[in-house]
Amino acid sequence: MNESDFIYLIKIVIIGLVQGLTEPIPVSSSGHVMIASELLGLGEQGFTFVILTNTASLIAILMIYRRDIIRLIVNSISYLKTKESDYKNDFQFIRFLILATFPAGILGLLLNDFIAEQTSMTTIALMLFMTGIALWLIKDIKGRKDEGDIYARDSLLVGFGQSLALIPGISRSGATIISSIAVGMNQDTALRFSFLLYIPISLAGVVLGLSNFVNEPDKSNLAAPYLLAFFTTLLMTYIAMKWFISVLKNGKLLYFSYYCFIVGTLLFMFY
Repeated sequence: MNESDFIYLIKIVIIGLVQGLTEPIPVSSSGHVMIASELLGLGEQGFTFVILTNTASLIAILMIYRRDIIRLIVNSISYLKTKESDYKNDFQFIRFLILATFPAGILGLLLNDFIAEQTSMTTIALMLFMTGIALWLIKDIKGRKDEGDIYARDSLLVGFGQSLALIPGISRSGATIISSIAVGMNQDTALRFSFLLYIPISLAGVVLGLSNFVNEPDKSNLAAPYLLAFFTTLLMTYIAMKWFISVLKNGKLLYFSYYCFIVGTLLFMFY
């Protein structure tokens, strides 16, 4: 390995670190990956790289929420078989998660070309400010809705919140947690709904990106850096997710608002 290859490897690992650290927290992972790529002189990352790192984040979230996922699936199957009311809330929760995926899926397909053009640092800065303002506005809201108290309109509103995160600079986790709290969910339910909602939309992205991965012309040369980025992202997402759960339980969501304002201001100043 020559020096330039080693430097490229280090840069790709840094991008993986940034993706993993920022995916679970409400500061926009896509925006931060673009900022890091710009600072490192890498340019925009290819679709294969994006799919791989998003898959790594997905696996980390599946690991953390594995018990919830197993419970929801088992109880939903039991409800379909028995119609017992004890299992109904979990069945309804899955239904609402599926319903909430539609807005982002539909808008993503309709506005794909427009979204692909939103890569400027100015756009990211503006969207970070919007994320920061939204986090500030919900700082004192104490929702009361548990999993059994969610309605279809709630899930659709959260789904539309997720669709805003198609634009770099608007955090997916931030948009869905903010939307969930805004419709009255308590913090635990909002957190669970937000990250379980990440699973179907991410799985759809993985399936759609498989052909790009298979047809990647330079797979052999990219294997080592992409694998390192994958495992780096996996580890960092897991650590960041555990940390973020603790932060949210301690009522410190407002700190991320300050962070968005600071980064947005720095982008305005230097780009």
